[in-house]
Amino acid sequence: MVYCAGHSIISPLGEGSQANLEAVRAGRSGLKQYTDRFPSVEPFCASLFDTPQSFVPLCIKSVELAVTNVDLASSQTVFVLSTTKGDNLDLWTPAQTIARHFGNPNRPIVVSNACTSGVCAQITAKRLLDAGLYRHAVVVGCDIQSQFIVSGFQAFKALSPEPCLPFSPDRKGLNLGEAAATMVLTTEPRDGWCLETGSIHNDANHISAPSRTGEGAFQCLQDVLEGVSVSEIALLGVHGTATLYNDDMEKIAIQRAGLENVLVSALKPVFGHTMGAAGVLETIICALQATQSYSVNRTSFIIKMLSGFGGVNAAVRWRCE
Repeated sequence: MVYCAGHSIISPLGEGSQANLEAVRAGRSGLKQYTDRFPSVEPFCASLFDTPQSFVPLCIKSVELAVTNVDLASSQTVFVLSTTKGDNLDLWTPAQTIARHFGNPNRPIVVSNACTSGVCAQITAKRLLDAGLYRHAVVVGCDIQSQFIVSGFQAFKALSPEPCLPFSPDRKGLNLGEAAATMVLTTEPRDGWCLETGSIHNDANHISAPSRTGEGAFQCLQDVLEGVSVSEIALLGVHGTATLYNDDMEKIAIQRAGLENVLVSALKPVFGHTMGAAGVLETIICALQATQSYSVNRTSFIIKMLSGFGGVNAAVRWRCE
């Protein structure tokens, strides 16, 4: 079994997982309009740090906030970095720098699989731990926005000029965000959260458009529902980008999986789309919501699902006590 030994979130809404959960509870959002953040970029709505951050220090700070009773310098600990763009498109160097900062001797793992990276990184870490290669895994998700990213999404006509509205008929697109989030996973039994299973499927539809039938997402949901009943799912963390086709695809996949009556958490209107951090950040918030915000049975489950460019889909199931 794989347990969560510690976690953290650093976002424009605050430092620490609990501070960010309180922002969600209070209905606060980090989204606002930016007119001169980057040169030669049209005004856009996003959730960005007031002071521009550096990638590696932000990741390191997130790890420091998350760690509890795990030896980061041990050969039994592996670092897994989830990011789509890394440090100015460099993925490997920052991963190695982060691991070496904590004295870790192992080669870090980089997971860069579009918007599903944060969930895929959890699955990768679980597989490494299940195989007995390590006892602990530090999963760090982070992305910082840049002129390259914002102008790219604007070229796709995917950005909303105002705060996003997932699943609304009036939705106009997504908002970008930036954050760092960390989950420390371990095979040593802990009270709280347990990562039970995960699934990754590609719908093989199009480089930037999802399957209209939600096939890949549906297969992921089918996989992570195996062994539990829908009535045991306390919360479903959706991708909820507020883009036309992704929301439609996700809705179809959820209905096909029989989850249409399960409570849903859609966090992009709060944090924006934090890309490589999204899967980690949103999993943490969903687990906290299930255990602190809602009346659930002694044991309940959450599912976190994501989809991304290239047709990739991923989902994980956590048991929360």
